[in-house]
Amino acid sequence: MFTTTETRPCEVVVPHCCLLGEGPVWDEKTGSICWVDILNGRIHEYQPAGNSHRTHQVDSLVGAVAICENGDFIAGLREGLSFVGRSSGRTKLLHHPEAHLPQNRYNDGKCDPEGRFLIGSTALNHKKQAGNLYRLDHDLRCTTQLQGVTMSNGMAWSPDGRTFYYIDTPTFEVAVFDYDTKTGRIGPKRSAFPIPQKEGLPDGMTIDSEGMLWIAHWDGWQVARWNPETGEKLFSFRLPVAFVTSCTFGGETLQDLYITSASIGLKEKQHDEQPLAGSLFVIKNSGFQGMRPGVFRHSKQASS
Repeated sequence: MFTTTETRPCEVVVPHCCLLGEGPVWDEKTGSICWVDILNGRIHEYQPAGNSHRTHQVDSLVGAVAICENGDFIAGLREGLSFVGRSSGRTKLLHHPEAHLPQNRYNDGKCDPEGRFLIGSTALNHKKQAGNLYRLDHDLRCTTQLQGVTMSNGMAWSPDGRTFYYIDTPTFEVAVFDYDTKTGRIGPKRSAFPIPQKEGLPDGMTIDSEGMLWIAHWDGWQVARWNPETGEKLFSFRLPVAFVTSCTFGGETLQDLYITSASIGLKEKQHDEQPLAGSLFVIKNSGFQGMRPGVFRHSKQASS
């Protein structure tokens, strides 16, 4: 039996603290966990089996990455949606749907179960409803999914792929949409459930094999498991840092829970109290199992 809140031994994956760590994604093919440091323009990857940590410096704000079929990254860079060569480091611009919005940057992104890439945006000055959500299809066409969001964040799909969960952080709610797996189109927005403000701002999100949502809570010191049907908070892992940003399952059996965090905005005293802020954490053998991560599939050859 699990208690409502549990302080489990969470390991620091690598001795490195990000300014704004985000977007962890498990690469099944290489057995690696990848994540970004948005403001420092770095893509990190760590291979547990070989205890190998690599950093890709892209010299651009990088909101999120996903893994492509060929092993490269698809990324939301300041300059637009781009391929990033995993070996070469070269970038190839695909689309920049917000070229006319220089005050915006791309934020959280993820692949759906069919291999499309969804990524949202937010204003650098936190202007309300200045962001959008986009879908990059197999033919590399880019389509607007949502408009007028403030801080586009957590995304997850139900185990059958027909329901899409989405977080616009300042709303303190999880939104839900019907999802057309054949086209990637979403239906009308509904509210799945509200998040009490005492829990901390809802940030990145993933889903487990039982269809329960795992949400990282900014300024909440926790990753919490929520029932999307009832809105009930089922369980949480307490963390030694306040700014918990996102989470995903990884490992051979998808039972290791990887968690990103941030150190941005902490005052000196807070840094002293949270020396691990900005770390990537893992809770091994968490007792829960995730879903297989989506991989970006495209029909056009576009080498990076």
